[in-house]
Amino acid sequence: MPVRADGLPGTAEHGHDGDPAPPPGLVVLGHFDQPSGYVVNRPRGSASWLFTWTTGGRGRLWQGGADTSAGPGRLVVLAPGAPHRYAVEPGARRWRFWWAHCRARPSWAAWLRPYEAGDGMFVVASTPAGVHGRVEAAFRRMHADARRPGAGPPPPETVASGDAADDTADPDGQIAVAHGGVARELALCALEEIVLLTTAGARPAAPRPGLDARIQRAQELIDADPGAPHTVRSLAEQVSLSPSRFAHLFSRQLGRSPMRALREARLRHAARLLEGTDLPVERVAAASGFASPFHFNRVFRERYGTPPGAYRNAAHGGRWG
Repeated sequence: MPVRADGLPGTAEHGHDGDPAPPPGLVVLGHFDQPSGYVVNRPRGSASWLFTWTTGGRGRLWQGGADTSAGPGRLVVLAPGAPHRYAVEPGARRWRFWWAHCRARPSWAAWLRPYEAGDGMFVVASTPAGVHGRVEAAFRRMHADARRPGAGPPPPETVASGDAADDTADPDGQIAVAHGGVARELALCALEEIVLLTTAGARPAAPRPGLDARIQRAQELIDADPGAPHTVRSLAEQVSLSPSRFAHLFSRQLGRSPMRALREARLRHAARLLEGTDLPVERVAAASGFASPFHFNRVFRERYGTPPGAYRNAAHGGRWG
């Protein structure tokens, strides 16, 4: 069950000076709404990782020789082992933020590495606004899962009201500690989702030299969901071009028409489904955007030199299973 910030017995590492930090074997998290003057100082660092996600106001974090300001929608991660402190940003009235202490999963290091600001501080800024609600929902789910009693259902999640996240609905000051294996792993899964969402969306892929950003976006839309009912008109609308201008620019820059690019993406998608699933060929065709199985068989054979069924058999050595 949750406890308040002033009632966390037996979970903190007390050094000779500075504020305590949770030990690395636990997942400990909460949402704080702190006024000006709030500060945490750990001159000996911490044995656990610290993740912070700001929902309102501004904070400031220091680790070793690095420091950063934290506004809404910014994930700041502090690795263990270096002196750190964090506080309400000087001049700001409040800082509202989710935080979590834990031992990070090994896979997270590669996702965070491009955002290292020095001395084990990682600053993931410019996370798209459309991702914020999902990140905050993941923190709420993490808070609920950390309080899960054994293998039973978790307590109800704290939910936001209205169309946007309502910070007043967050469990301010309540600290959740994931003791059990199920609670701990579920909480870490939610945090992994947060790390992946923020690091994947904060920095768009660098465009190809000379490629119009609108054409790159259209190709990304095709690759992300090749089975969708894309048309020249629908793709043009999504990148704010007229259909004729879009088709001309796409063909000139990529060397093929939008519909040719769509067909290639659908065939690649179908090949992956044949290689990795046991879906019937007719369902593979439909899932890849081909309305007619007969048309799918013909264009697949033209592209890969063999019918879909034979392609699957070859990919799996003549057997499935």
